[in-house]
Amino acid sequence: MTTVSPPAPGLVAPKRHKQKLDWTGWKFVGPFMLVFALVLIAPVIYSIYLSLFKEQLIGGNSFVGLDNYAQALGDARFWESLGRVTLFLVVQVPIMLILALAAALALDSARLYISSFFRIAIFLPYAVPAVVATLMWGFIYGTQFGLVGDLNDFLGTAFAPLSNTWVLASVGNIVTWEFVGYNMLLFYAALRVIPVDLYEAAELDGAGAFRIIRSIKLPALRPAIVIGTIFSIIGSFQLFNEPNILQSLAPNSITTYFTPNMYAYNLSFSGQQYNYSATIAIIVGLLTAVIAYVVQLTGSRKES
Repeated sequence: MTTVSPPAPGLVAPKRHKQKLDWTGWKFVGPFMLVFALVLIAPVIYSIYLSLFKEQLIGGNSFVGLDNYAQALGDARFWESLGRVTLFLVVQVPIMLILALAAALALDSARLYISSFFRIAIFLPYAVPAVVATLMWGFIYGTQFGLVGDLNDFLGTAFAPLSNTWVLASVGNIVTWEFVGYNMLLFYAALRVIPVDLYEAAELDGAGAFRIIRSIKLPALRPAIVIGTIFSIIGSFQLFNEPNILQSLAPNSITTYFTPNMYAYNLSFSGQQYNYSATIAIIVGLLTAVIAYVVQLTGSRKES
């Protein structure tokens, strides 16, 4: 059995210095985390809190648990607005992304003259504020005073872009006009980082332009396409500015529950139903997050 001998007289055991925590990183991240908590986390928590209560005639604002969510799941107006936005998403987003992809491929092909002009011209609508763009297209769609009205008088037709039949397509046209340039720039930036060696090897193998697009450019664009799709899905469920501004021109076609965001907005600011409005917003937010996550997961699996 070994014994530990005490230190010799006059020798003091060295003190162990505690390692100081380095707070430098937190000092840089701290301001962002504070703003992030105040502008994102706190509103979400407060919205969840509101959705668990309900203003009643007797008892005032009382806790009701998940009753608001049950009411939303049985709300025909909510499902109608959600179905309209889903249709908008399924039709408008692919058209917009295909147009943006075609524009990006055309610019990257180096076969367009004054390509810088076309790049700026396609991107310019994205720089126009959504309110201004919607007002401009609203004047174009007008059947009494706009371009469509003049064409109807000239051709003897009665086309009404803001009627019940065409209003969703008209809104989709405005959104497409606004965001094709943004997605085009996203795809074009991804194309510019493709190594030139791949193109040279493909040309040596005798690959044509379409084969290069199919075998080199499109696979390299997959991450950008996934990102563009996710952003477009989020934007579709957030659809609000365009139909809300056009509502004054087409009150019979664009209702107060035309989109889920419009429904939640009018419930809150016109109907004073803040609790139910928060419930609608939370359901739409969760649904958007789930769909975006599925798209991202699918894109990641295909890429791997």
